Amino acid sequence: MKIAVITYEARGSYATTGVEDEDKILEEILMELGIDFTFEVWSDTSVDWIKYTHLLMKSPWDYFDRYAEFLDWCHRIKSLGIIMVNDIDTVIQNSDKRYLKEIEDCGFSIVPTIFNSKNHIPDLNTCFDTFKTEQIVIKPTVSGGAKNTMKIQKENWEEIQVQIESLLASEDFMLQPFIREVAEVGEYSYLFFNGKFSHAVLKSAKSGEFRVQHFFGGQIHTIDPTLIELVYIQKIIDEFAADTLYARVDGVWIKGIFYLMELELIEPYLFLFTSKEGRENYKNAIRERFGA
Repeated sequence: MKIAVITYEARGSYATTGVEDEDKILEEILMELGIDFTFEVWSDTSVDWIKYTHLLMKSPWDYFDRYAEFLDWCHRIKSLGIIMVNDIDTVIQNSDKRYLKEIEDCGFSIVPTIFNSKNHIPDLNTCFDTFKTEQIVIKPTVSGGAKNTMKIQKENWEEIQVQIESLLASEDFMLQPFIREVAEVGEYSYLFFNGKFSHAVLKSAKSGEFRVQHFFGGQIHTIDPTLIELVYIQKIIDEFAADTLYARVDGVWIKGIFYLMELELIEPYLFLFTSKEGRENYKNAIRERFGA
């Protein structure tokens, strides 16, 4: 068994102040387990992929900037018959946030969303009315790290109409009501390894910001979920991520209801630095998955 750990060209650049580089943590774990591995950049055309028996997806954090190229690479890996963890079909399906509609159709609550196709300019006034809100967030269906995410106000969106329409014409977008609880309380992330709950964090935005990512000044707090929370989140995992090595469920609780924001199955940051138990759970899951 020889494993390629999939990373990105600017490896390590996302490990800014307040977090740790999980590529390095994974490297330590694989060495502790005695697994034969090499880190490989997914977009490096010089890599001879067929020399690997398995690919372990970790940090292709630029895939959404090079989406067509990434999909071509995924289909090539699939054609070569190399085993990928998480599964290659799961990665492809999870790369476009339209998967949220499928989850909603199965009875789970998501943040109310209008999916908008490239070059279609929606009637934003109608969107505000549909959501019964004064603020809307727009973001690409293929994205990460709050890329091209914008919050617009009903009272003055027409002042930046040209900018908004230019953005909506550039790629497929999703429109959602601004969720005050995200800014005021935070966004919850639940981590699972081999389908079992490991640990959880609450990501809170800095004052005046609605994006919770650490590179926008967000803070990360460890939390102990209630049994009620875990029973519900486990149902999402069991139905949509049962056979994954790793999964992260992101969302917000409002009046006892969990609204899913993302089910991260490609390259989620796992917040391993927040939990020694989480690191051990990850290590054990890799041992179980690869028979190390």
